[in-house]
Amino acid sequence: MKHFVYILTDCNRKHLHVGLTDHLLETVAFYKQHKQLFFDAANKVSRLVYFEEFNAEEPAISRFHILASFTRSQKERLIRASNKDWRDLSLRLATESLFVNIQQSMRLSSISA
Repeated sequence: MKHFVYILTDCNRKHLHVGLTDHLLETVAFYKQHKQLFFDAANKVSRLVYFEEFNAEEPAISRFHILASFTRSQKERLIRASNKDWRDLSLRLATESLFVNIQQSMRLSSISA
């Protein structure tokens, strides 16, 4: 099972939220649907700007604790190193996931044909 450490922000990049999940796209979708659940109405933290993928839980938890202790400027440097324009990475991930699912479906249908 994959584990992800991620950073979400709002559209103004005012707030940075570090999290840990096993289901990155589902977690981001939850934040997008419930923007006011964890944050006040003005913040709307739902833009995925950074993530790391791990194959084991313990290194993911360790990295989560490290990132959570970072200062804001450290988090900003980390984000800019891989996503200089602070784009919402969940859009690309969703598209890639859809493409992989389509390829798998096509392989399965060609095998059973």
